[in-house]
Amino acid sequence: MILLAIILFDGICNFCNSSVQFIINRDPKGFFQFASLQSEIGQELLKKHNIPQTTDSFVLIDDPKAYIESTAALKVCSRLTWPWKLFVVCMIIPKPLRDRVYRWIAGNRYRWFGKQESCMLPSQNMRDRFIE
Repeated sequence: MILLAIILFDGICNFCNSSVQFIINRDPKGFFQFASLQSEIGQELLKKHNIPQTTDSFVLIDDPKAYIESTAALKVCSRLTWPWKLFVVCMIIPKPLRDRVYRWIAGNRYRWFGKQESCMLPSQNMRDRFIE
């Protein structure tokens, strides 16, 4: 049995949507599946893992655990192709410092990258990676 992890992302954020496409292109084994934070399944998973449903953070659900902010991003990098795996060494940076940088980027993502009116519709070849 192959275990999969789920990435919850902000479906209206251009940066987040680009990040999902980046991950898909560097995850040839298809370890990650995706759902928007705004979706019904996204909200259910947040509730199940005791993450506030108002969160707008990148979330990694790797049952039985859930990770947010910089830890989620770095754990995702550890599963990607070379050289992205190397970013896992950033885990040695204290979490409060990593998360401060993460929150600064996240807090400016709409201003820097814009947002969409609705969640991204995955292309036909990516559709099986998204859960509804």
